[in-house]
Amino acid sequence: MANKPREKVVLASGVFDLLHLGHVRFLEEAKRAGGEHAKLVVIIARDSTIEKMKGRKPIMSEDQRCALVESLRVVDEAVLGYEGLDIGEVIEKIKPDIIALGYDQAEMENEVKTYVAKHKLPVEVVRIGRFGENALDSSSKIKQKIIDKLAK
Repeated sequence: MANKPREKVVLASGVFDLLHLGHVRFLEEAKRAGGEHAKLVVIIARDSTIEKMKGRKPIMSEDQRCALVESLRVVDEAVLGYEGLDIGEVIEKIKPDIIALGYDQAEMENEVKTYVAKHKLPVEVVRIGRFGENALDSSSKIKQKIIDKLAK
């Protein structure tokens, strides 16, 4: 019996408020980065974390956002983020082979690469590009379109 190749664990994270096609494409590319037998684990930002980072609460609750992301065919596991935003704690718990970051996560990329290098971890950090210039490729654009439609 041939040995089954070990599945690579790919870690992705985000807010995922008002789930849209850009989120789905990001997660598809993240999983693809791990190869054929990859397992995609997605961390969903906590409501309290979003409020600290963005100064406002998300539209959808963390439990709803987590359930929606986990329902996507490409996602193997979705978990709520850890309080405190300690990247080391996240890496220790998930033990990813690859950490996939979105086009807008430059600050997090620096933090992750610094941690991985400092601790000499065999973790690859990849950036996933933006997908086209679709009018509704971000939650902010969706919110603005709703506001504009209601104003008419």
